[in-house]
Amino acid sequence: MALITLRRNLCHLSDFWLHGALAAVKNPPVNHFHKVVKEHLCPWVCSLQPEPFRVRFHHPCCKTFHSENGNNHPVSELVYSEVHDWDKLEGNLKRVDEQIFYKTLNNMSSSEEVLSFISTLQTLPDTLAAGALQRICEMEKNHSDQRPPKEILENSVFRALCVQFEQEPSNLSNTGLVTALQALILLCVDPQSSLLLNLVAECQHRLRRSDLGIHNLCILGESLIKLQGPGCGTLELIIDQLQGEKLEKFTHQDIMALYRILQTCTEKVDQYQTFLNKINKFSLSIVSNLSPKSISEMLTALVVLDQTQALSLVIKLGKYVARYIPHFTNEELGKVLEAFIYFGYSDIFFTDALEQHVTSLCVSLDPETISKVMEYCTSKLILSKPILNTVAEIFVCQSENFSPSQISELIEPFGKLNHLPPNASALFRKLENMLLTHSNYFPPKTLLKLLHSCSLIECHPVNFMAKIFSPYFLQQLQDVELKLDEEGFVLPFKVHEDVHKRVALCIDGPERFCLNSRHLLGKEAIKQRHLHLLGYQVVQIPYYEIEMLKSKHELVEYLQTKLFSQNADVHC
Repeated sequence: MALITLRRNLCHLSDFWLHGALAAVKNPPVNHFHKVVKEHLCPWVCSLQPEPFRVRFHHPCCKTFHSENGNNHPVSELVYSEVHDWDKLEGNLKRVDEQIFYKTLNNMSSSEEVLSFISTLQTLPDTLAAGALQRICEMEKNHSDQRPPKEILENSVFRALCVQFEQEPSNLSNTGLVTALQALILLCVDPQSSLLLNLVAECQHRLRRSDLGIHNLCILGESLIKLQGPGCGTLELIIDQLQGEKLEKFTHQDIMALYRILQTCTEKVDQYQTFLNKINKFSLSIVSNLSPKSISEMLTALVVLDQTQALSLVIKLGKYVARYIPHFTNEELGKVLEAFIYFGYSDIFFTDALEQHVTSLCVSLDPETISKVMEYCTSKLILSKPILNTVAEIFVCQSENFSPSQISELIEPFGKLNHLPPNASALFRKLENMLLTHSNYFPPKTLLKLLHSCSLIECHPVNFMAKIFSPYFLQQLQDVELKLDEEGFVLPFKVHEDVHKRVALCIDGPERFCLNSRHLLGKEAIKQRHLHLLGYQVVQIPYYEIEMLKSKHELVEYLQTKLFSQNADVHC
């Protein structure tokens, strides 16, 4: 196990030799917290003091060496031989000492506090140094999704940690190497910096030698995806090595990482399907150990990877979801509902738990989660009056927080499930007011779908009938329209005046006909009848005629024949 020698590395920093800076690191302010920490860590910190070693400083900025007793010595006088007895040092560090170290880090509330604590230690195993970087990363990501503050990245102790990782990556343990790489990537360190380039190169070198274990392979895979994207060539080698391992050796965290890695390779699902089948089967045995977050992530991965054959895994996950609903974040619950909609899963216990959750936390549910809840009820035809009534109340109080598509998803279940909530008058009055003031924000198809849902429960949208049957509105629904003037010339699309004739092109794909038939569906036939009644000259372009054409020239002739046979006075 490699050791990070902080004070030796500090002298490699050109901007560190400022007045009083070294003294601040060597003698940091000791508060009560640090005293307690040092008392707990003293047994193993002392054991980590290396045997006398010799190190030569070749960095041009290090003209003198500041010894522990305060004397300065020329660099040429520092002639020590460094002894790397990693095995002995690793043996001196007990597991309980690592637990104390990580517990100490977890009790800290800021990156500055972590760096201050680290500066009190002369040496530190590389795995723990990488763990400290990870802790800094966690705290900075909790504060902001942006790049960590400049004062953190330029902090002398932070940079001292990075010196060893950059200059001696070959001396790092596998865990220290991949953990440091992971943390530095998440801290948004420059991808082209020599620090990251050296770490990636060392990782690739050990990967080619098959030196990395399962857990480290998983960490490396996810890190490279963040750094280089899912198309990086190294990723395939990582997956190939993971395929060669027995799944019984994977922890449930490793399995989750494996799903996340494969999730980025959707274009290669067929290539990895046999491996995925094994993972899905093995995952049945670890469901009981998964956290709510992991259950949500696994369901999401199964959706992204289109694992419709893994229904037994979905069902088992569903049983645990019902127990964990109160513990999901809004985003995690939304992902769970999305997966259940995708796989067509429903369960009475889940529905009961969902009802309790929605009714008890109605105020704190965000619009996206509410729309997913309603979409789930609609897709499975679940008439849950507690959910529908609660959502109706939420909309009346917070309608301005919902987007047009979310409003449509919220209202549609009332019509489809034929349910009027107790506050129906307030609900539809609020809806009508929103449509009157923001109708331009609603896409035509969304608006039509929403108003149709209202009519199903006899809340007829009489104030919008003129709008939805206007030629302009129908045109926005994408029936393709040609406008002709009196001389038969085609007018520009945006012209609404001096239109002598309107020609509606109905381009009908296979989905508009009965199965294996050329018989139009009822809704398509009535659409054409309505167009006729509105004064359009309807020209139908069915898919089965288009499919017979073999060239672009034939397509042009076909369209001209279709148009000119019924409109002899059309001029293009």
